[in-house]
Amino acid sequence: MTAKLAAYASHPTRSRGRRVAEPQAPTRSEFQRDRDRIIHSTAFRRLVYKTQVFMNHEGDLFRTRLTHSLEVAQLGRSIGRSLRLDEDLIEAIALAHDLGHTPFGHAGQDVLNDCMKTHGGFEHNLQSLRVVDALEQRYPAFDGLNLCFETREGILKHCAKRYAEIIEAAEPGGIAHRFLHGGQTSLEGQLCNLADEVAYNAHDVDDGVRSGLVTLEQLETVPLVAEHLRATLAEFPSLKGKRLLFDTIRRMLSAQVYDIIDASQAALDHAAPADADAVRAQAKPLIRFSPAMRAASTELKRFLFANLYRHPQVQDMRVRAEALLRELFALYAQDPTLLPDEYALAEDRYRAIADYIAGMTDRFAMKEHQRLTGRTLF
Repeated sequence: MTAKLAAYASHPTRSRGRRVAEPQAPTRSEFQRDRDRIIHSTAFRRLVYKTQVFMNHEGDLFRTRLTHSLEVAQLGRSIGRSLRLDEDLIEAIALAHDLGHTPFGHAGQDVLNDCMKTHGGFEHNLQSLRVVDALEQRYPAFDGLNLCFETREGILKHCAKRYAEIIEAAEPGGIAHRFLHGGQTSLEGQLCNLADEVAYNAHDVDDGVRSGLVTLEQLETVPLVAEHLRATLAEFPSLKGKRLLFDTIRRMLSAQVYDIIDASQAALDHAAPADADAVRAQAKPLIRFSPAMRAASTELKRFLFANLYRHPQVQDMRVRAEALLRELFALYAQDPTLLPDEYALAEDRYRAIADYIAGMTDRFAMKEHQRLTGRTLF
């Protein structure tokens, strides 16, 4: 398996290792073990009831954080195979990248960050790292999942300077080093970051049309969608409805995947990194769109932001979700005995509250709020 990898890929036999040393598995690579640990984690199972754009109770076919993560993993593996990167590492990063996401999507993150502004703040990307480093409790010898450096590095996609300094102090030269001193993550990490964007743009188009909040006619004003809609109709002039939507998205996804492969391979050929550490020393990511595709993707994101994420119906749900989570946080802060013992007895009460709320699914948060207040906001 390793022989098929490019020199600049992350090779599992050259991993920087785990924070707690463990003997190697007889039949699996280090990155395979990480992937398997993530899939069996409690946080991973919770993703099935965490909002992407539409809450779980709004429809059974809308994406959740779980299905989103699976789509990112699929896109990442497809592209990674063509570039001869480590597919197991790609899948591990993709499946773990949203483990720290709150209930109710980005609304939950914003509320927790505001509630925690005088207690260290909150950021879902850092929370994903916190989940795999500390909050999962499955093993007798350590907290967290004890993942490899390369997996943890890829999970930490973004990091503000103040958080990076804290991580760097505890782990000098580690996963936060690049945020303070420049450089990049591995190619596998870079790929997951871009596959995340490709996945949510495509499935938000799908869910947006299915929900009735946006129409194909509106999307015809977006060049990236319109180009592939026209191509579908040129081949199948009478096609309409779901099949027209699905084929348009299929073509759009394929175009973006091939664009990333071509643009990234050209960048890799030009930079010619000798190994994964040479990739980390680069000034800019080597996994990329072409300039034209980057512009097209950005325009699609703008459309979705204006017409879907800020749609009155979505905003109404966001307002209710924010109110619910603010009330939960205030109730727990006022009376910690409302929390389970492992959180109520924590030394840092506010961080424990944030951990508890962030780990909730949408429907558990709704039930907990109703239990404590007697009111139903949804």
